[in-house]
Amino acid sequence: MFYRTCLRGAAALASMSLLAGCGLFSDAETSGDQKISVGTISEPSSLDPAATWDGSWELYRNVFQTLLSFPSGSNVPQPDAATCTFTDAANQLYQCELRKGMTFSNGEKLDAAAVKHSIDRIRTISAPQGPKALLSSLDSVDTVGDRVVRFRLKSPDTTFPYVLATPAMSLVAPGEYPADKVRQDDKVIGSGPYTLKNYVRKDRAQLEANGSYKGFAKRRNDSVSIRYYQDSELMMRALKEKKIDAVYRGMTADDVIELQKALPENKHLRLVEGVGADIRYLVFNPKDPTANKLPVRRAIAQVIDRGMLVDKVYKGTAEPLYSMVPRGIAGHTTKFFDRYGDPSVSKARQILEKAGIDEPVSLQLTYTTDRYGAATAAEFAEIKRQLEASGLFKITIQGKRWTDFQKEYASGAYPVFGRGWFPDFPDPDNFIAPFVGTSNALNTPYESPEITGKLLPESRRESDRGAVLKYFDEAQQILVDDVRLLPLWQGKLFVAVTEEIGGGERALDPQTVMQVWELYRKGNW
Repeated sequence: MFYRTCLRGAAALASMSLLAGCGLFSDAETSGDQKISVGTISEPSSLDPAATWDGSWELYRNVFQTLLSFPSGSNVPQPDAATCTFTDAANQLYQCELRKGMTFSNGEKLDAAAVKHSIDRIRTISAPQGPKALLSSLDSVDTVGDRVVRFRLKSPDTTFPYVLATPAMSLVAPGEYPADKVRQDDKVIGSGPYTLKNYVRKDRAQLEANGSYKGFAKRRNDSVSIRYYQDSELMMRALKEKKIDAVYRGMTADDVIELQKALPENKHLRLVEGVGADIRYLVFNPKDPTANKLPVRRAIAQVIDRGMLVDKVYKGTAEPLYSMVPRGIAGHTTKFFDRYGDPSVSKARQILEKAGIDEPVSLQLTYTTDRYGAATAAEFAEIKRQLEASGLFKITIQGKRWTDFQKEYASGAYPVFGRGWFPDFPDPDNFIAPFVGTSNALNTPYESPEITGKLLPESRRESDRGAVLKYFDEAQQILVDDVRLLPLWQGKLFVAVTEEIGGGERALDPQTVMQVWELYRKGNW
């Protein structure tokens, strides 16, 4: 997503982590056959969907509802609160018909007017870290009676249904959420599978089954207790001691390796591995006098050894990435590998010498210390080591806290910086479009008329998303030629649960957002 990045947590790796409370809930909250104790290091930055575009989705998916959604096993949007379709040949008029008799958890009607209110307020509020950019193709929202909502688009965009399926488009009760400002309290009024019974910031959330829910989700538990951890060691200790039931995001590489060894003391735990869609990459600033030189960027691409990087730092819990579109997403290629092949100092030297660039090239690399996990520092130290070992570069690295990092890279302060990306939706568009254009997710202009003026618009006219791969193949070739972005690795997903818990394999949707309703105690289902 444009501003959505890897979830917070000092030890967060590229793996989903849902962590349970450790003794902070009363027995009444956590005991019982159909009650699950879970948690996360992904604390919401706001409880109002109009305010944020980040790991808050972890909670939103479970307490709010969207018109469409991504059930487990589906890579295309499916009906949730409504059934939707394009009603014109140009794919510019999208219409949704709501289920009958829908209400929010406070009894307020969930009708067409409520949907319009929910979408319009995102654009009206235009929160700095909000999801307004996801609605860039939307022209207007109209209603027809109580149950029909029509979205008129500025241009053909067959990815719009995918946008409506994101938690960013959560439906909220008009009587509880102002049209022109963010709700500031710690309450949630939604229509999702659960209600938020209690929320204590930086501490816990208690979810209870929503009796008025009408949607695709089939709850396999009665309630879920969530505790927000800051320390992965404490979290893993709680899992091993069966004080929590499941772990998704937050395991370190060492944690995963330990569980893979099936040690006797961990025999009651089960680890499931899946393909993740989160990626890490370097961004080159075109306004920097060194980073704007194409031969410098190509030489760096020729030197960096991704295999060594993930082996040394992430110890097999990530895999090398040679495309901005990761493995597991339609349109994935290995074009960076095809162009640069195996790491080669001699080829990199030839690139610089041919361009008349003196060696070593001095360059600064910047990363954020508190956004992508503790391993980020080791990752950039390894990149520095590799580049300097070639004799072709003199590298300095600096770490910045996310609040400063975000402001400074947006102002063009960094020659080269590291970013991460989780998809808004499982389509190659979401791994190309956010990074190009004069105003993009990186606040680092990347003008590519061929991509923005031709390939993306043409792909969005295609109703069959399987027919768009040729456009993204061309777009990725342009990214390889320019090397304005350098993909490094993609994460793997690891789900760890105690032996009593089932449903872990289905608890992640295609956006790698947790669906806690899938978790259950074996023997009860």
